[in-house]
Amino acid sequence: MIAGVGKSYRMLQEAHDLLDNGIDIQIGYIETHGRAGTEEALNGLPVIARKIIFYKGKELEEMDVDAILQMHPEVVIVDELAHTNVEGSRNEKRWQDVMELLDAGISVISAVNIQHIESLNEDVKGITGIEVKERIPDSVLQEADEVVNIDLTAEELISRLKAGKIYKREKVPMALENFFKTDNILQLRELALKEVAFRVERKVETEVTPATQGRQNAHHEKILACITSNERTPRHIIRKAYRLSSRYSTNFVALYVRTPREDGDRISLASQRHLLNHFEMITQLGGEIVQVASSNVTEAIINVCKEKQITTICMGQPAFKMPRVLFEISKYRKFIEALSEMHIDLIIIAQTL
Repeated sequence: MIAGVGKSYRMLQEAHDLLDNGIDIQIGYIETHGRAGTEEALNGLPVIARKIIFYKGKELEEMDVDAILQMHPEVVIVDELAHTNVEGSRNEKRWQDVMELLDAGISVISAVNIQHIESLNEDVKGITGIEVKERIPDSVLQEADEVVNIDLTAEELISRLKAGKIYKREKVPMALENFFKTDNILQLRELALKEVAFRVERKVETEVTPATQGRQNAHHEKILACITSNERTPRHIIRKAYRLSSRYSTNFVALYVRTPREDGDRISLASQRHLLNHFEMITQLGGEIVQVASSNVTEAIINVCKEKQITTICMGQPAFKMPRVLFEISKYRKFIEALSEMHIDLIIIAQTL
């Protein structure tokens, strides 16, 4: 749910258990943050040396993917899954390193905080007021054979923080005033518990309980996210569509209608960049991208809904501009009526700050 709950320590405990049972396990990367208990738990475990990278005159350490692949242990411990690698590394993100290790047949035990999950980015920002930059696609979490929640009460966590077990004592007052407020901790804990409960539920559905008729019907749900080239608004629409599709065990479609004002050379470089970022997020979340050129946005949406058999649309709040407001309201009303006739639900996603 948050830093300091004991994820790294728990992984090292797991490593000791596996080692004691004759499993070939190596520590690919662990971050102790100078915590005495974590450093003590590292004793006696085989550690693969980190790779030294020189960047902007500084000597930095990263996980040595080549060394791990060459050694090819049965299991490797890789901490801080959402970490961004130093420029010049073989992969931009550590989770991409992990995917490479998995492709090579090496099992991985890793750790991540709830705030680093892509589809929960808006939820976390709403709780903490902070937009987390380092994130992992939800598809990475879906690859996991098991997801374990390392849980502490808010009181236990704050006690650990005040005792200097998470950060150095000089950093404690600032932490208590920011991310480690009791309200933040409680809400992040709830978010983490819900996410892991959902993952366990999905595991039961796919591996234990035969699919019921109700669950089979749920697979017919199809979610559409209507996006634009706007910098911020579509991102939380994409995340909401993904979360809904996950609940129904289906995929989602993201539709971008390119109007004449964004055609060819008319679209700005900034808008193109935002659009590419949206497409990258959609791809990471497993969505299908549909691009349509049309001067009539609502008509294009309706056509795609028919073609893709959409059951639910996620879109932002309509912007009615003067002096055409009456015409636009009338057109929007016809759009709503058309969706109603097709039995398509419409979810209006509030704009984030």
